[in-house]
Amino acid sequence: MNKLYIIFLVATTALGCVSCNNEWEDEQFYQMASFKAQPNAQGVTTTYVRYVSEGTRQYKLPIIISGSTMNSSNRDVHVVVDNDTLETLNYEHYGEREELYFQQMPADYYSFPETVTVQAGECQTVLPIDFKLGGADNQTPLDQADKWVLPLTIVDDESYNYTANPRKYYRKALLRFTPFNDYSGTYDGTQLRITMEGAPSGEGNLQINEHRSFVVDENTIFFYMGHRDIDYLDRKLYKVFVEFTDEDVEGAQIGAKKLNLWTDNPGTQGNNFTILTEDDNGDPFQAYYTKWEEMDATKPYMKHIYIILYIRYAYEDYTTAPGVRLKYTVSGSLSMQRDLNTLIPDEDQQIQW
Repeated sequence: MNKLYIIFLVATTALGCVSCNNEWEDEQFYQMASFKAQPNAQGVTTTYVRYVSEGTRQYKLPIIISGSTMNSSNRDVHVVVDNDTLETLNYEHYGEREELYFQQMPADYYSFPETVTVQAGECQTVLPIDFKLGGADNQTPLDQADKWVLPLTIVDDESYNYTANPRKYYRKALLRFTPFNDYSGTYDGTQLRITMEGAPSGEGNLQINEHRSFVVDENTIFFYMGHRDIDYLDRKLYKVFVEFTDEDVEGAQIGAKKLNLWTDNPGTQGNNFTILTEDDNGDPFQAYYTKWEEMDATKPYMKHIYIILYIRYAYEDYTTAPGVRLKYTVSGSLSMQRDLNTLIPDEDQQIQW
């Protein structure tokens, strides 16, 4: 019995002395090239770029080499424009409603290198994309009433020294191009009254909680009139442009600056946009805005910028009911708070979108 016990003990000790394989030192997964571009519910990645009418603005799209161990080789990752995926995405989201489709950005408005290198000992690099927001001639900016997307894909080939990630949202990046300026963003609309003329009392008032604005140039944005937004098929017929000036407005509150309003579809053949020059009391009225900023009381690195627009205009809806022109009056204020994390150096990421 003792002999069997001794034999068992020796065998157990021998097994314990056998060298083990350090599996954590070996690659546990496949090393693949992927974009770092988190898509939203629509399948695209919102890409914020500061608007400039001349020159270019650069956006850096991260590319990573996945795996549990560090990349040990210089890998030249090839990237091209993907001309197929956007068509499939549009049909999946919008069916036959082509007016709502994402549009592929024309080649005149961007440039990027065909390859970027992930150096040995590193697992990430960036693809620099230069956006030319004013077009080739700096005079033809893209109409933001269209949903511009730059679709990119990582190219795979047996001759390349990497493998592209086969999963759709890792291998492909659908960049939803969104330029911004000092005034663009989503405004709170709870203080803006939208009233339909001739409607029974209390039944013609509309309220939209949020009004999204879009960039035209450095000092100009546009909204959609009344209750319309970017998902309306006829949205391009109902744009109201708002230019922010440095001209003081007399008789308004301290710090008030003049706003210029207009539309690109005026007259009785269009939306018949009219600026209202009197307030509810019959006193003269000039559209204006106020803007101020302050640091957060408890987070000293957080800056808050506040913008309030005071506007009054009228327009006619001539497409909802063909042959009938529905008259609306819009009056009140729109407000926006923009929060900036001053610890972040890149402006597009500094803004808390």
